[in-house]
Amino acid sequence: MAAIYIVRHAIAEERDADRWPDDADRPLSADGEKRFRRVARGLRVLVPEVDVVLSSPYVRAWRTAEILHEKAGWPPPERSDLLGASRAPAEGLDAIGARPEASSIAVVGHEPYLSHFISILLTGDPDAVRIELKKGGVVRIDDNVLRWYATPKTLVSIR
Repeated sequence: MAAIYIVRHAIAEERDADRWPDDADRPLSADGEKRFRRVARGLRVLVPEVDVVLSSPYVRAWRTAEILHEKAGWPPPERSDLLGASRAPAEGLDAIGARPEASSIAVVGHEPYLSHFISILLTGDPDAVRIELKKGGVVRIDDNVLRWYATPKTLVSIR
């Protein structure tokens, strides 16, 4: 695999058990969606295309992946239950390994899952490296090497 893009979902609504008894149903906030649209436009300049977009089925991650399709021009997202916030980060390897034909894959998910997943990709150990992704942040890893980490603020500034 040449490139893996790890994308943390955009800013979501605050946890509220009355509104969303199942946290998987908690959506992006209106402001989070608006901000991520700007992030995705910058990401389109930096990364004009990827082969596959895999997303956690949680509403906030799924909507983030849809915005990547709408604004960055990336492929429509494909659901991967292996990327859900409650799953083991090592299961992300199975998710990307199921697409051996892809030379670039974007993975959309949650913290702290993604930080541990990044550590596994870089070292094989989920706790060896700690990168805390901002909501809407993106990391690129090529062949077990961290190539870059772009914060939402950085991506918005790209024209």
